[in-house]
Amino acid sequence: MVSTPETPTYIVIPISRTVLFPESNLDIEVNKALGSLLKERMGQGENLAVALAVKEGFEPGRNEPDMFFSTGTLIELKTHTAKGSNDLFRASGRLRVTVQSLEKTDSRVTAAVLAAPDHEDMDLKSREQMLDYIKGIAHGIAIQFKGSESYAQRIRQMDSIPETMTYLLPFIPISMEEKQRLLETDSLKERGIAFMDILLKHKTAVTLQIEMAEKFSHQSNERYRKAFLKEQLKQIHQELDEDTPESKGKKDYARLIKEAGMPGEVEQAALEELSKLNEQGQGGHEAPIIKNYLDLLVALPWRATEEKDIDIDHAEKLLDSHHHGQEKIKERILEHLSVMKLKKEKQGSILLLVGPPGTGKTSLGASIAKALDRKYVRISLGGVRDEAEIRGHRRTYIGALPGRIIQGMKKAGEKNPVFVLDEVDKLVSAFHGDPSSALLEVLDPEQNISFSDHYLEVPYDLSDVFFIATANDKRGIPAPLLDRMEVIDITGYTAGEKLCIAKDHLLKRVFEEHGIKKSQLEITEDALKAIIEKYTVEAGVRALRQQLARVAGFASRKIVSGTADQPYIVTTETLEEILGHPKIRHDVAQADNPPGVVTGLAWTPMGGEILFIEAVHMPGTGRLTLTGQLGDVMKESASISMGLFRSRLAFVLKNFDFQKNDLHIHIPAGALPKDGPSAGAAMFTAITSLIMGHKINPTLAMTGEITLRGHILPVGGIKEKVLAAHRAGLKTIILPEENKIDLTEIPEDVREQLTFVTIHTVEDLIRETIGIDLPKPETLRLGTLPENLAVSPVFTEV
Repeated sequence: MVSTPETPTYIVIPISRTVLFPESNLDIEVNKALGSLLKERMGQGENLAVALAVKEGFEPGRNEPDMFFSTGTLIELKTHTAKGSNDLFRASGRLRVTVQSLEKTDSRVTAAVLAAPDHEDMDLKSREQMLDYIKGIAHGIAIQFKGSESYAQRIRQMDSIPETMTYLLPFIPISMEEKQRLLETDSLKERGIAFMDILLKHKTAVTLQIEMAEKFSHQSNERYRKAFLKEQLKQIHQELDEDTPESKGKKDYARLIKEAGMPGEVEQAALEELSKLNEQGQGGHEAPIIKNYLDLLVALPWRATEEKDIDIDHAEKLLDSHHHGQEKIKERILEHLSVMKLKKEKQGSILLLVGPPGTGKTSLGASIAKALDRKYVRISLGGVRDEAEIRGHRRTYIGALPGRIIQGMKKAGEKNPVFVLDEVDKLVSAFHGDPSSALLEVLDPEQNISFSDHYLEVPYDLSDVFFIATANDKRGIPAPLLDRMEVIDITGYTAGEKLCIAKDHLLKRVFEEHGIKKSQLEITEDALKAIIEKYTVEAGVRALRQQLARVAGFASRKIVSGTADQPYIVTTETLEEILGHPKIRHDVAQADNPPGVVTGLAWTPMGGEILFIEAVHMPGTGRLTLTGQLGDVMKESASISMGLFRSRLAFVLKNFDFQKNDLHIHIPAGALPKDGPSAGAAMFTAITSLIMGHKINPTLAMTGEITLRGHILPVGGIKEKVLAAHRAGLKTIILPEENKIDLTEIPEDVREQLTFVTIHTVEDLIRETIGIDLPKPETLRLGTLPENLAVSPVFTEV
């Protein structure tokens, strides 16, 4: 390339990892080939060259022109020295230049450049103000470091912004790209502002680093000072013979461990932890963790608790005084206590009390503890989804705690408490682990002799603990866990039992909670019955207590205001004013049921209910329609009933064509889901009643599962169903023959007012409900029919 006066040409020296500014000096290292060329030109008096910063990815041997930035510095080469296989040149920046063109040869790159002087866009006063501001920031940084006085003095002597920037940039840790942007900025004002921003950020970073260093140094000095003073204090105590835990107000863990009565391996583990604590000293970073662990070990009950004889008579009286009704349940509990008394064992079976909310499961556990004269511990497991809640966290975690079982034992302070595990059916399996699996070891008599808690890390004997679990539905309990417990089902209370509970227990508690005396409030027995029947629907008495609390609150307002005479008497007439309109509606027996309508019986968690099975037929194609939010099992019962009826009577009812009639079965109330097999007998009777044209006695109800062979199978919930029938005013109840034994659970006063009929087959069912003999399969095969069988739909009165 030929040089012209307007665009002189110079050899390009590539600069990596930095940028050379005018008015700055820099040692530049180049390879031998370029160094020889530069030395030759220096010998000829041509000591000018162009320093260009290179982009990322530049390869020194290739010297690609597009890898150079287009703005650089014209430099003057001052001296040369050899440095190993390379040459070192001392260079001084002269002025800023822009590259017009680049040309590459074998060993060098030359550039045609133009001078690019700064664009002076500030007056003298503005330049002086900016220079003073830059010097002020630089001075603020310099005074943070010892020995920087000479640098600060030199900065004060500078009289231009470019000179000051050039001097300060090597001390500021910014990227090469940021330096290149500063070099490429033509405007002196813009370049000065950008440099001030960089300088301010650097000042903030330096200040923060110095503050952190000073803080760390202060903390280190403080720790050293405390350790030195503690050592001196220790020496003083030793000289005064006061170096004992009691004199220092600290726990004597060695004595506490010896007195705790721990098993040998546990005591050995505790002594090892104590040895670690002594080695680290009280100021060690693990000292609080070890202390918490030792506190737990010495607080847990390790010694066997003295056996107390079980007084069965006392236990029976206590259960009777605290729990009304539930005679069968109390008898089962007394049987367990009797077995424990005979076997001389503290534990007995692990009980599971299953029943609806509010039926006294948790309070039964407290009563058992009183009967056995043991400590009572209760934990709620509802919603627990982390296995660590049962087994504890490992001590390596921050904030680690023992599991709820070990915490409960620490709280009890005795080795044989009555331990109630509430809501065991509401454990939740999640990614944290399965808490129900952790309970397997707790509730297995073969394993809980050496229960392992992650925090404790030593075996703990739970075999003396009397565990009582409670649940609302045992279907929510995993089978392996359920298999380890003795299940006792707790049914709901009858209306009569609720009335006695309200008079003997609830009213007393509600009056105490509201500060009401018996002489100030009186609730009549009829009012109590109305609250039970019209304002609560539950198996237990929790909602009943809430309604009584509302009554007490209303009465409290009247008593305090003096607007009512004392005692304030609550009657059935005043209930609507206090509690509002009745909220519960129970179906009652109808005066008359048309053909196709039958009264069935249902079980719910809140007790029994009667329900009406309604059937109609209409012209169609033989389709069966089911409505009323029926579950799959109930739908199958309807299909079985229809199939059984057609198998027995379809060929003998000449005037009824099943292929030309649709059958529709509905069970109110439609908004409530229903399921279960016990409506099979009622559905079969409803179909038979409809097609045969016979009405069913409206005071008769039935329950039972049917099969395609015509057998009636037993069902559950007989007590609740019978009580619902009695409440609804029914007189006769048909139930499977195998359910006859369940009638012993019915209160005697209820049994005396009802007539019970047990059946074994659908022939018995139709004979009792319609009064005809249903053809048996063998009769149909012989082609003979009973004389009293109507062969066409005829409506008759019952």
